Amino acid sequence: MNLEAFRKHTQIHEQKLSYLDVGQGPVILMGHSYLWDNAMWHPQIECLSKHYRCIVPDLWGHGQSDAPPSQTSSLRDVADDMLVLMDNLNIEHFSILGLSVGGMWGSELALKAPTRVKSLVMMNSFIGFEPEVTREKYFGMLNTIAEVRHVPAPMIEAITPLFFGDKTAQEKPELIDSFKQRLGNIDDNNVDAIVKVGRMTFGRRDTTEDAHLLTLPCLIMAGVQDKARSVLESFLMHDVIDGSEQVNIDDAGHISALEQADVINAKLSAFFSQHLA
Repeated sequence: MNLEAFRKHTQIHEQKLSYLDVGQGPVILMGHSYLWDNAMWHPQIECLSKHYRCIVPDLWGHGQSDAPPSQTSSLRDVADDMLVLMDNLNIEHFSILGLSVGGMWGSELALKAPTRVKSLVMMNSFIGFEPEVTREKYFGMLNTIAEVRHVPAPMIEAITPLFFGDKTAQEKPELIDSFKQRLGNIDDNNVDAIVKVGRMTFGRRDTTEDAHLLTLPCLIMAGVQDKARSVLESFLMHDVIDGSEQVNIDDAGHISALEQADVINAKLSAFFSQHLA
């Protein structure tokens, strides 16, 4: 599938938000991981677009989207922006499928528009505070990137293993290589946007305080080898979101949607066929 054939753009707060619009039927709004773009969802778009309309934005500062608008300073603001996208497309009801930061702003959007969001899937995500140790570590990295105006090679080597399971380097080396290239392409043109979104992500609020309000069907999935988001965090979200379903994905790290695409697609198809008529 040539995803570029389905690319469109909209204006939100005078900034361009790029997105894919693929398929017909009930709508799934899909949010990708930090430091990736909407092509991360390629296997899921190919599968789900046979039965659903997939709206797949590039997060601000990623892919072909512009930098975040000046008034967008938190993940709650990102959720507001994604709701504007849905309004611009005249979409009243939809489900959310988010991985990593996509699940973080997805949960905020579900809280903001509970009558419009029909179901929520969060993969390799965590809606609580970023743990202090990792928050300080990531903020230090972001400060360095902002100062030197690119991602230094040693940092690329340190960041890359956080996104993948133990066997991915051997079984799917192209994922590793393309991700390293992506990080190496961050330069003075987009470094400020990447840093701003990173600070919003790792400086997020503790959304678990409002988790009791998430009464919609909710599926939580985690790669058991995720080094960026511990599977224990998914168990914690499962505990605080009443009625949620929790599934572990073997032989997958943070980008489980690409590492174990067939398994993920089967789980998503079963969930949405039950909750997105």
